[in-house]
Amino acid sequence: MNKWVWALVAVAGAIAWYLLLPPQSVTLSTSSTDEAPIRGAIHVHTRRSDGTGTVDDVAAAARRAGLQFVIFTDHGDGTRGSDTPVYRYGVLCIDAVEISTNGGHVVALDLPQSEFPLAGELADVLEDVRRMGAMSIAAHPVSPRAELRWNDWNAAFDGIEWLNGDSQWRDEGWGTLGRALFTYPFRRAATLVTLLDRPDDLLNRWDTMIREKSVVTVAAADAHARVGPGGDPYGRSLSVHLPSYEQVFRALSISLPRVQLHGNAAEDAGVVLDAIRNGRVFSTIDALASPAKFTFTATSGAHQAVMGERLSLDGPVVLRVETNGPDGSTIRLLSEGKAVASGALPILEYTAPSKPAAYRVEIESPGAPGSPAVPWLLSNPIYVGSETPPETSSRAAPIAQTVAVYSNGPAADWRVEKSVRSEGTIGVAKSVDGTQLLLRYGLGGTLSESPYVAAVVASSSDLATFTGIVFTARAMQPMRLTFQLRASGAADRRWGRSVYVDNMARTVTIPFDEMLPLGAATGRPMLEDVRDLLFVVDTVHAKQGSSGQVWLDEIRYVR
Repeated sequence: MNKWVWALVAVAGAIAWYLLLPPQSVTLSTSSTDEAPIRGAIHVHTRRSDGTGTVDDVAAAARRAGLQFVIFTDHGDGTRGSDTPVYRYGVLCIDAVEISTNGGHVVALDLPQSEFPLAGELADVLEDVRRMGAMSIAAHPVSPRAELRWNDWNAAFDGIEWLNGDSQWRDEGWGTLGRALFTYPFRRAATLVTLLDRPDDLLNRWDTMIREKSVVTVAAADAHARVGPGGDPYGRSLSVHLPSYEQVFRALSISLPRVQLHGNAAEDAGVVLDAIRNGRVFSTIDALASPAKFTFTATSGAHQAVMGERLSLDGPVVLRVETNGPDGSTIRLLSEGKAVASGALPILEYTAPSKPAAYRVEIESPGAPGSPAVPWLLSNPIYVGSETPPETSSRAAPIAQTVAVYSNGPAADWRVEKSVRSEGTIGVAKSVDGTQLLLRYGLGGTLSESPYVAAVVASSSDLATFTGIVFTARAMQPMRLTFQLRASGAADRRWGRSVYVDNMARTVTIPFDEMLPLGAATGRPMLEDVRDLLFVVDTVHAKQGSSGQVWLDEIRYVR
């Protein structure tokens, strides 16, 4: 009798196990005459930062998963420089970087080596990335972890991760995570997909953005092949190498239509990055179904555009979507976040009004996981009509009055403050029109000592009657200089704003109400309490151990 009981228990357990297993990926049919888009993964970490695999390990995993390219984004500040693109195991390996800021993480693509660390305020890093000709992508912008979440949606970034493989599972309940641990050994990529949801709020925000400007979106692997206590991938001592790179790559990917790779790594990397930068990329959840075929076009009169492009208006707009998605799937054509047309596979056509708009596509697959369900495929937009001019602030009010803080003459009122093992001097140097302040600095000590050198002068007693400060600055080499206001009292209350300087003199205006709190300060500057003005060089924006010179002139309060 006991044998029969145990047999029934075993059968019931096997049935329960089978019912808990997520569906296997559907293999989609493709026409032999069609050219399949190349597939790849973006946002991947190796042992160079907080991943567990080498570049070779990751490339081998990508090949097993059927990918043609991988974009590595190890954490850094841009000073290391990117490795030269190379093919490994037949996979194109492209180096990029993930930069940490005070307002979120930035994935920078095609970034040349920076002469100074990219760090600090989000807006400053984005400004530097753009100035150097690179593309900026908001990494895991809605992460459940507050320290990783994006905090400035008005910032000038080029793209967002609409889906992030390392963030999606973090808001799941213990029941869902327990089931995933149970089924992962048997259907690994499919199990990872059960942790995905459609990020409604983020997609709604993106739909708002693309009404006025081009913003590229990608599904990011954010693969580390490591998870530690509490889900933290950063601790190396207590962690397991799950989920593996290969299974993350099998779960989701990005695809580049009309892109061909020819074996020259440098040229092919340029083509891949150009396609992503211009929005000629779509995302798929491959553990649901693959390989995906997808075309999205728009025509108006004699004009035609594909995904990522802008269509000139010449009469009615005809949008056409064609795909080989899973049986029972629905094509949804959206504009301003709302479906303007939907229909069954394989083709959807829609005639739109002849007016500016942005259109994108989602394909819903039956049985897709999540609440709401994650789309099997998500495209970038086609932008119809002339580009909406970016919003500009009203013309700045003319400066009614300036009062000199320094304008020619000695530096008698100035002093240097510095960390213990740093060195600095403040003096004057001759210029065409007289003299300038000259700050010499050398940043010594370890990073834990927060090396800095600052030129300091007492503020005016009537500082609260002014609205900002203007000054001219240049430096020996490209860097960021931080202007700070420091309040009196025992607490370290400061407000700051960094500015880019190089060997060409430039005039900078900093409104006081745009300065950000530092130290124990909160909110906007309390000008009545400010006792000092500081021009600071530190290791947030300069290399540890570096030295140089900064020239300052025509420092004036403005109102």
